[in-house]
Amino acid sequence: MSLHDLRVRTLQGAETTLGALTGGGPALLVNVASKCGLTPQYTELEALHEELPGLTVVGIPCNQFGGQEPGTADEIAEFCSATYGVTFPMLAKVDVNGPDRAPLFDALTAAPDAAGEAGDVQWNFEKWLLSKDGEVVGRFRPRTTPSDPELRAAVEQVL
Repeated sequence: MSLHDLRVRTLQGAETTLGALTGGGPALLVNVASKCGLTPQYTELEALHEELPGLTVVGIPCNQFGGQEPGTADEIAEFCSATYGVTFPMLAKVDVNGPDRAPLFDALTAAPDAAGEAGDVQWNFEKWLLSKDGEVVGRFRPRTTPSDPELRAAVEQVL
Protein backbone atom coordinates (compact mmCIF):
# COMPACT_ATOMS: atom_id res chain seq x y z
CA MET A 1 0.00 0.00 0.00
CA SER A 2 1.20 3.51 -0.82
CA LEU A 3 1.41 5.92 2.10
CA HIS A 4 -0.66 8.27 -0.08
CA ASP A 5 -3.64 5.98 0.66
CA LEU A 6 -3.23 6.24 4.43
CA ARG A 7 -6.00 8.10 6.28
CA VAL A 8 -4.81 10.99 8.43
CA ARG A 9 -6.40 13.83 10.40
CA THR A 10 -5.38 17.44 9.84
CA LEU A 11 -4.60 19.84 12.67
CA GLN A 12 -8.04 21.37 12.01
CA GLY A 13 -9.67 17.95 12.59
CA ALA A 14 -10.55 17.06 8.99
CA GLU A 15 -10.07 13.44 7.95
CA THR A 16 -8.29 12.96 4.63
CA THR A 17 -5.57 10.87 3.01
CA LEU A 18 -1.91 11.74 2.84
CA GLY A 19 -2.21 11.71 -0.96
CA ALA A 20 -5.06 14.22 -0.95
CA LEU A 21 -3.08 16.46 1.40
CA THR A 22 0.02 16.37 -0.82
CA GLY A 23 -1.71 16.36 -4.20
CA GLY A 24 -0.30 12.88 -4.73
CA GLY A 25 3.19 14.31 -5.07
CA PRO A 26 6.48 14.05 -3.20
CA ALA A 27 6.41 15.09 0.44
CA LEU A 28 8.71 15.72 3.36
CA LEU A 29 7.04 14.51 6.55
CA VAL A 30 8.43 16.00 9.77
CA ASN A 31 7.52 15.30 13.38
CA VAL A 32 7.50 18.77 14.93
CA ALA A 33 7.30 20.48 18.33
CA SER A 34 6.85 24.13 19.29
CA LYS A 35 9.11 24.23 22.35
CA CYS A 36 12.18 22.34 21.14
CA GLY A 37 15.69 23.61 20.56
CA LEU A 38 15.23 22.48 16.95
CA THR A 39 11.98 24.44 16.47
CA PRO A 40 13.76 27.13 14.38
CA GLN A 41 13.90 24.47 11.62
CA TYR A 42 10.34 25.65 10.86
CA THR A 43 11.90 28.59 9.01
CA GLU A 44 13.86 26.31 6.66
CA LEU A 45 10.93 23.90 6.28
CA GLU A 46 8.69 26.77 5.17
CA ALA A 47 11.38 27.98 2.74
CA LEU A 48 11.69 24.48 1.28
CA HIS A 49 7.92 24.25 0.92
CA GLU A 50 7.78 27.62 -0.88
CA GLU A 51 10.91 27.26 -3.03
CA LEU A 52 10.27 23.80 -4.46
CA PRO A 53 6.97 23.54 -6.31
CA GLY A 54 5.80 19.96 -6.32
CA LEU A 55 7.12 19.22 -2.81
CA THR A 56 4.72 19.38 0.12
CA VAL A 57 6.16 19.68 3.60
CA VAL A 58 3.82 18.12 6.18
CA GLY A 59 4.27 18.87 9.88
CA ILE A 60 3.18 16.26 12.41
CA PRO A 61 3.13 17.53 16.00
CA CYS A 62 4.18 15.15 18.76
CA ASN A 63 4.44 15.68 22.53
CA GLN A 64 6.46 12.54 23.34
CA PHE A 65 9.88 14.18 23.58
CA GLY A 66 10.25 16.23 26.74
CA GLY A 67 6.65 17.45 26.57
CA GLN A 68 7.73 19.98 23.95
CA GLU A 69 4.37 20.15 22.10
CA PRO A 70 1.86 20.64 24.94
CA GLY A 71 -0.58 22.93 23.14
CA THR A 72 -4.00 22.39 21.64
CA ALA A 73 -4.48 22.23 17.88
CA ASP A 74 -5.45 25.92 17.81
CA GLU A 75 -2.41 26.91 19.90
CA ILE A 76 -0.08 24.90 17.64
CA ALA A 77 -1.58 26.44 14.49
CA GLU A 78 -1.33 29.98 15.91
CA PHE A 79 2.27 29.48 17.06
CA CYS A 80 3.42 28.07 13.71
CA SER A 81 1.67 30.76 11.68
CA ALA A 82 2.53 33.76 13.85
CA THR A 83 6.09 32.78 14.77
CA TYR A 84 7.34 31.08 11.60
CA GLY A 85 4.82 31.95 8.87
CA VAL A 86 4.06 28.28 8.30
CA THR A 87 1.74 27.67 5.34
CA PHE A 88 2.41 23.96 4.80
CA PRO A 89 -0.17 21.42 6.01
CA MET A 90 -0.07 20.18 9.57
CA LEU A 91 -1.55 16.96 10.89
CA ALA A 92 -3.20 16.40 14.25
CA LYS A 93 -0.88 15.75 17.20
CA VAL A 94 0.00 12.04 17.45
CA ASP A 95 2.27 9.58 19.20
CA VAL A 96 5.19 8.56 16.99
CA ASN A 97 6.55 5.79 19.25
CA GLY A 98 5.11 3.24 21.65
CA PRO A 99 1.85 1.29 21.85
CA ASP A 100 -0.32 4.24 20.74
CA ARG A 101 1.89 5.09 17.75
CA ALA A 102 -0.11 6.48 14.81
CA PRO A 103 -0.39 4.04 11.87
CA LEU A 104 1.59 6.45 9.67
CA PHE A 105 4.57 6.05 12.00
CA ASP A 106 4.36 2.25 11.86
CA ALA A 107 5.43 2.65 8.23
CA LEU A 108 7.82 5.55 8.75
CA THR A 109 9.77 3.94 11.58
CA ALA A 110 10.30 0.84 9.43
CA ALA A 111 12.31 2.94 6.97
CA PRO A 112 16.09 3.06 7.49
CA ASP A 113 18.17 6.23 7.65
CA ALA A 114 21.41 6.78 5.69
CA ALA A 115 23.28 4.57 8.18
CA GLY A 116 20.80 1.74 7.57
CA GLU A 117 19.11 2.12 10.95
CA ALA A 118 15.33 1.88 11.23
CA GLY A 119 13.28 1.95 14.43
CA ASP A 120 11.73 4.45 16.78
CA VAL A 121 11.80 8.18 16.17
CA GLN A 122 14.77 9.63 18.08
CA TRP A 123 13.55 13.18 18.73
CA ASN A 124 11.55 16.09 17.32
CA PHE A 125 12.21 17.16 13.72
CA GLU A 126 13.03 13.75 12.29
CA LYS A 127 12.17 13.78 8.58
CA TRP A 128 10.98 11.28 5.94
CA LEU A 129 11.01 11.94 2.21
CA LEU A 130 8.21 10.34 0.19
CA SER A 131 8.31 9.81 -3.55
CA LYS A 132 5.35 10.73 -5.75
CA ASP A 133 4.39 7.04 -5.44
CA GLY A 134 4.03 7.43 -1.67
CA GLU A 135 7.10 5.35 -0.83
CA VAL A 136 9.68 6.36 1.78
CA VAL A 137 12.90 7.12 -0.12
CA GLY A 138 14.83 8.89 2.63
CA ARG A 139 14.95 9.27 6.39
CA PHE A 140 16.83 12.11 8.02
CA ARG A 141 17.54 12.37 11.72
CA PRO A 142 16.59 15.48 13.74
CA ARG A 143 19.83 17.43 13.41
CA THR A 144 19.76 17.18 9.60
CA THR A 145 18.35 20.57 8.67
CA PRO A 146 16.13 21.19 5.64
CA SER A 147 19.00 23.09 3.98
CA ASP A 148 21.46 20.20 4.43
CA PRO A 149 22.97 19.32 1.02
CA GLU A 150 22.20 15.60 1.45
CA LEU A 151 18.52 16.28 2.15
CA ARG A 152 18.27 18.85 -0.66
CA ALA A 153 19.84 16.41 -3.14
CA ALA A 154 17.36 13.70 -2.14
CA VAL A 155 14.45 16.12 -2.56
CA GLU A 156 15.71 17.18 -6.01
CA GLN A 157 15.77 13.51 -7.06
CA VAL A 158 12.08 12.98 -6.28
CA LEU A 159 10.85 16.16 -7.97
